[in-house]
Order: sequence, then structure tokens, then C-alpha cells
Amino acid sequence: MAEGETESPGPKKCGPYISSVTSQSVNLLIRGIVLFFIGVFLALVLNLLQIQRNVTLFPPDVITSIFSSAWWVPPCCGTASAVIGLLYPCIDRHLGEPHKFKREWSSVMRCVAVFVGINHASAKVDFDNNIQLSLTLAALSIGLWWTFDRSRSGFGLGVGIAFLATLVTQLLVYNGVYQYTSPDFLYVRSWLPCIFFAGGITMGNIGRQLAMYECKVIAEKSHQE
Repeated sequence: MAEGETESPGPKKCGPYISSVTSQSVNLLIRGIVLFFIGVFLALVLNLLQIQRNVTLFPPDVITSIFSSAWWVPPCCGTASAVIGLLYPCIDRHLGEPHKFKREWSSVMRCVAVFVGINHASAKVDFDNNIQLSLTLAALSIGLWWTFDRSRSGFGLGVGIAFLATLVTQLLVYNGVYQYTSPDFLYVRSWLPCIFFAGGITMGNIGRQLAMYECKVIAEKSHQE
């Protein structure tokens, strides 16, 4: 290069830290959106099963969606699914215990199928009393955790999610938003915490798998650079 000539400025590149933060933020947003829509879809399908069997009853003035469900149920379930799905891998990283048990999509799909089956059983299977149904669903839910999770953090978060979700549901029913037929646990069915526990484990598995996929993509990009 001759003297006096200046090198033309090329496109500025972000530093590795800024690039990494931006990439992580975008991936976090994408994972949250995917989890939200999965939660909305599952809420529509599973809530339809409950309504068809008259397990849950909504007032006529709030039955507005094409699936005969209150309009606010799918968005609430979608938001909760996104929070749970993002929380599980975050807790794993915080505890320094990355979850590596059955980390493939086929296992996640089987977990979803078992969760749908548990919910289907709560609406379709007839038992002599609610206690037998609750004990059966509790065993199935713990079996789902043992088969597809087996982590202490997963079990603890599942129990916490079941407690909080049941408490919120009790408050909603108490305020007349909707009601359960034949409630035997205050205002709800005694098997409801089992459904919430299994749902938390299922969304946690999906969230962990999405996070693992994100890590693989970031690692591949870093290797290419």
C-alpha cells in the first residue's frame, strides 16, 4: 500500500461479549414464544376434554372461543408454560447440575404423550371415588417424573408449580370465574395438583430440550468463527 493512502474502514463488528448477549437474548425470546404457543395448544386440547366430560363448567357469557373455552385460559396457560420452560434450564445452570437424562426430542414427545394421557384419564376414566382417581393420577405423575426427569430440581419445581397453580385455581373458583363439578378438595378436585405437577415436568422437559438445542447452535457458530 502506497504512503498517504488510508485503509477504507470496513464494517464494524460487535465485540464477542455484545454479540453473545444479543444472541442469548434473541434465543431466549424465541424459546419463550415457542413455549407460549405450545402451552396455548395444549390448553385448548386438554381443556376441551375437561369441558366435554363436564369436569369444569364456565358461565355462558365467557364461553367465546371456538373450542368452547374461556378466552383467557389459553393465554394464561401459554404464559405459564413459557415461564416454566425458561425457569427449568435456568435453575439447572444456577445449581450447576445440567440435566442430561434422556435429552432427545423423541423422549420429550413421549413425555408430552404421557401427560396428555394423564389428563385424558382424569376426564375419561371412571373410579368409585375421587380418592382412588387422585392416588392413581399421583402415581402416574410421579412415574412421569421418574421416567423423563429424575432430577431433584425438577421434582421440587414440579411440587412448587402444583402448589401455586392449585392455589390460584382455588381463588378463581372461589370468586366465581368457573367451577368444578363434585369438588372434594375445597373448591376443586383433589387430583388437580397431580395434573399441574405433570404439566410442570412436561413443560420443563420441553424448555430444557430447547435450551440444549440453543447451546448446540451457539457452540457450532463459535466453532465456525
